[in-house]
Amino acid sequence: MNHAALAIDGGQTGIRAQLRTLDGPPPPGSGALEFPGLLTSRPLADQVADVVRQAVSETGATVGVVSAGLSGLTDGRRLADDLFRATRDLGVAQINVAHDSVTSYVGALGDKPGVVVAAGTGVVTLAVGPHQIARIDGWGYSMGDAGSGFWIGQQALNAVMRAYDGRGRATSLSEVVEADLGDLEHAYVVLQNDPFWVSRTAGFAAHVARLAEKDGVAASICHAAADELAASIEAGLRRVGLADVEDPAVCFLGGVLRGDRIRSRLTELLRAQWPGVDVREPSANALEGAARLPFIAGDSPLRELTATVDA
Repeated sequence: MNHAALAIDGGQTGIRAQLRTLDGPPPPGSGALEFPGLLTSRPLADQVADVVRQAVSETGATVGVVSAGLSGLTDGRRLADDLFRATRDLGVAQINVAHDSVTSYVGALGDKPGVVVAAGTGVVTLAVGPHQIARIDGWGYSMGDAGSGFWIGQQALNAVMRAYDGRGRATSLSEVVEADLGDLEHAYVVLQNDPFWVSRTAGFAAHVARLAEKDGVAASICHAAADELAASIEAGLRRVGLADVEDPAVCFLGGVLRGDRIRSRLTELLRAQWPGVDVREPSANALEGAARLPFIAGDSPLRELTATVDA
């Protein structure tokens, strides 16, 4: 493949990249490349440029277009400029970047009105109305991400240490945490010294979901996560003028919402408020959404959230 586009889905747990033809679809046999997750404490442009270089090195392709959906993105225009400068020696002629909430939405619902909640290590909810867009949460582990994998993992760690101190109920989560971090007396030091402590914390979410059927503390955490996600969806629909729609389109994405406990609880909460809510399966994933960034209609409110730099 002599000329290609590169789609990138950059999350905190991992990054996926895939070569595409310049008009959109992937060539036959073109699978996704995988890389370590983004560190939001470091400049994103450098990390994404490394992904582009590695993709070029591994495939031998000439990449003319890079389209990326990125967790932790705050200034899309500046990042697009920085990324273009960092990759133009590779032949890159166009950069398209957006927050991963945008690429999750585009992959899931295209440009149709509705709301998409993407809950993985972090969580962000994007609501799109006929003329307005509202992003809810996605404010990172230090200020938000309520209901995310990190949030669930952190709630689990808090519960374990409360039980250890005698301030909270006993929980089988204690055995899980001790098996991973060692002696609970010093577990916080182990975690704080791990440069990937955010994703490591989020890794406990899977154990919370697994134990929720028999452990009351784990079940309570799952229910609280669903409550948080429902509140974000409600806020998004209200802010874009869809709160009074009888059957709003809602799509769930991410590992947190693959488990039945949180997903079913969230669906129940939404149906209590919107009996006709249209809970849809995503039409595609966030990587596909990234690939579609150059093709968003010019009159779509989603276009405003995509930064593009051309040679």
